[in-house]
Formats: sequence, C-alpha cells, structure tokens
Amino acid sequence: MKPILAPLAFVLVAAAPPPEPDRSIAQTEAALAAGQTTSAALVRHYLRRIAQIDRAGPRLNAILAVNPRALADAARSDALRKAGRPRGPLEGVPILIKDNIDSLDPLPTTAGSQALANNITHRDAPLVARLRAAGAIILGKTNLSEWANMRSPHSTSGWSGIGGLTRNPYVLDRSACGSSSGTGAAIAAGLAVAGIGTETDGSITCPASVTALVGLKPTVGLVSRTHVIPISHSQDTAGPMTTSVADAAMLLTILAGSDPADPAALQADAHRQDYRAALKPGALRGARIGVLRFAVGDEPGTAALFERALDDLRAAGAILVDVKEPASQDKMGQYEHTILITELKQDLNAYLASTPPTVATRDMAGLIAFNRAHSRAELPWFGQEYFEQAEASRGYSDAGYRKAVVEARRLAGADGIDDMLADDRLDALVAPTGGPAWRSDLVTGDHFVGGGAGSYAAVAGYPHLTVPMGQVHGLPVGLSFLGAKWSEARLIALGYSYEQLTHQRRLPLFLAGPEQRP
Repeated sequence: MKPILAPLAFVLVAAAPPPEPDRSIAQTEAALAAGQTTSAALVRHYLRRIAQIDRAGPRLNAILAVNPRALADAARSDALRKAGRPRGPLEGVPILIKDNIDSLDPLPTTAGSQALANNITHRDAPLVARLRAAGAIILGKTNLSEWANMRSPHSTSGWSGIGGLTRNPYVLDRSACGSSSGTGAAIAAGLAVAGIGTETDGSITCPASVTALVGLKPTVGLVSRTHVIPISHSQDTAGPMTTSVADAAMLLTILAGSDPADPAALQADAHRQDYRAALKPGALRGARIGVLRFAVGDEPGTAALFERALDDLRAAGAILVDVKEPASQDKMGQYEHTILITELKQDLNAYLASTPPTVATRDMAGLIAFNRAHSRAELPWFGQEYFEQAEASRGYSDAGYRKAVVEARRLAGADGIDDMLADDRLDALVAPTGGPAWRSDLVTGDHFVGGGAGSYAAVAGYPHLTVPMGQVHGLPVGLSFLGAKWSEARLIALGYSYEQLTHQRRLPLFLAGPEQRP
C-alpha cells in the first residue's frame, strides 16, 4: 500500500544493530521442541541484545534490571524439556515484566522510585506465578513512568528516578508513552519474546500503539492485581504486550484467573477461557463495528490512516456504523480524577505496609518526605502534586468519592460503552488508539497528539485491545477495539482478523531524529 503521507527523513544511529525479526511464542516453542535452540541459548541471546541496545548503542533505557537467576531458570527448563516434562505452553520462553510487579527473584520492585530501591519482596505476584507455572523465564524488569505516571500532571512518560528516560526504538527522540514504556520499547526492540504491562488509563495501550505492538488491557478483575504496586483498585489491571494478537491471546489465557486476595478477581474463573480459540481470520465478516469518529483527534496523518483502516474493515466484511459521542465526557474525567487520587493513597499505603523492613517509606506521607529529601534525584523535572493531593484526600467514606465511583462507572459503562454498543446492536467499537509519538520533553512534560477513546474502557473497567494500524511519518499508530465487560474473546477475534488482513507491524530501525534541513 502507498504511505499515507510522504515520510520524513530521519538520521540512522550509527551504532544501532540490525532489526531483530519478531519471534512469536509459537515459533519459539516450536524451535525449542525441535531442539533447534535451548532456553539457555535464548536467554544468552536476549542478554546480549540488552547489552547492545539497552545499555549501549541506541541506549533505550527500557530494562531496569536483568534477573540474575534467568540462566539458571533456563537451564532447569531445558532439563525439564529433555526429561519430557515441560510445564506448559511457555516452557523456556523469556518474558519481561514491568517493575511494579513483585517477583520471587532477587530483584527489587521499585515503580521506578529510589524510595523502593530495597523492596526485594521475595514473593511472586499471582500473575507471575501463573507465568512460571506455564514455564516462562522471567528475564528481567522493565523501566516505567515513575509511580505509573501518577505523581504529577507535568510528568514525562517513560522517565523514572532509577531508570532515566526510556526512548522509543522507532525514533529515539520520541516518547515511548507510559507508563509501561519500558515493556513496550523492549518488546518492540526484540529484547524478549513478550512482556507484561499494567494499565490504569492508557498505560498498556498507549505504549503498545507508539511501538507497533499488540496491547491488551483486560476487564478489571480478569487478572489478579495482588502484589502489584497500585494506583486504583477500580481501574488497575495487568495485561500482555506482544508482537502479535496470537501471543496476546496465549498470554491472557495464562494470566487470567481468580484470586481470593483480590476482591475484583473473585469471579475471574467464571469468565476466563482459552482465548486462542478466538483466533479466527474471518471474524470480521458480518461483524457490526461502531466507528468513534469523535475520538480521531486533529492529527491529519492519524485521521487518514484511520480511514484506510475502516476501508480494510469493510473489505473484510464488517458492517460499520458511525456512533455519536456520549454526553458528559468532561464530567467523567473529573470523577475519574477523584477516584484515582482517593484510591492512590489508600491502596498504595496498603501495599507499602506489606513490604519488607528494608523499605523505610511506609506510607504516602513518607514518600512525599522522601522525594523532598532526595529532590535532586527524584524531583529534577517535575513535582509530586498528585501525591500531595492524595495525602490530603478524605478516604473511602468521603461523599465526593462515593459519588464519583457511581457516576464515573455510569458515564463510562452503562451510558458510555454499553449504550454505544446497544443502540446499533454492535459487536465492538473502533478508534485510533492515539496519535504518533511526540518528542520527549523533560522540561514541559508530555504533548499528546491525536485522539483515542481508551478512557471509556479504563474508567468502566472494560477490555481494550490495540493492534498496529500503520505509521505516520515513520511513527507507529494503533487501532483500538473496545467492547463490553468480559468481551476479550470477541475483541481478540476481531483484532486478529484485522491483523491477518493488514500486517501493519514494522520493525524499529532505531532512528535518531528528523534530519535537519536548511
């Protein structure tokens, strides 16, 4: 297909290695089963790439720490396979996890903050335990927007006090978005087979969109949040970030499941399924898709790319219906802010109380004091206004908070996604995930480009799948599929059908910035 716009000229980084072809989970497992490689060889391969790309060369700053047990775990995996006792469909596959997720490995869980530099919890989050039970090798932990981008309204996505600024592997001066910036940049650059991110509002889907990945934010409660550093129990969830819809379906099948320690996840087993069964190339034929033109934004390249995606959906047999924007979107955002600020203090205090004695900061007030005392490292570019607002919040008994919970869910769910789907008997909604990545700016913060409708899914707690839609001036942009609660299988089917028709993912070239012209 012809490009939507004439591409800008970019400068190639001289030390950049050649692109790494995507290795799917199925391809990796097939190579391991056939004896064409070993898990130990794969781990060594990815450790070399991390050294070449993350630590040197383009210096993505995507990896906060590699797991010192990864090679030993890989050797054990190889022995199990040789003995005919593979544990599951991820046996020997190297996976990266975001550094707000606890793991049993001798690695701290930091959320990017030096306040948690000694937070070695010696426990697996249930989602990590599920990965291990399926045979995965935890290769390391990825950088993130510090505190998952919930410290200041002026923060820069991808920056943390421990890891510095994560860079986008497509064009290095561009944002990798946040807060799962490190996971997105790492998987796009071929530093592991797949990764796990977390999202409160956009933190899986935005990084996936700007790095040409598939990102899946599940229904809140389908995947356990226990031992994951929280923002909001109303909206937090973990999910897969992969190079294909099939890999996302595989990982979600493994991650999903009930957890008695997470009230939202008590009923997950009643809804989880083998999402690989939804991988049907013809799923778009006859599907009724709602088009959210109000979420396109004003970036012309994104708008043109979206129109081409709609043509592709029609060509695949989908029936497209334009959908009107629901009322009171501004109020939804106001209610969401009240929820996040209130729950941030309560939920984060509960997590900090569970950390080992080596962690000196035990609550929100302690974090605020720590940041002030270490302002040169922790507050060099932006402040901690959200932390201060959270500390001043009145807790779950506050009438404003209780109203916000009810109204936000109504506006995003019943009067939002549910209403949009029901009015025209729709299977799903589509919109651009966002615009192309903007230039990272540590002084003035993020400059989001384009639209997106992900906040509806985030606030409602509903699923959201993004699939590569193409590029604008060499910068990836994703296509979002939104649906009703527990509709992951339907979104996976539609996203897979679109992916197999278009194949819009392109490998990153680690370009510098636009070529300077006189």
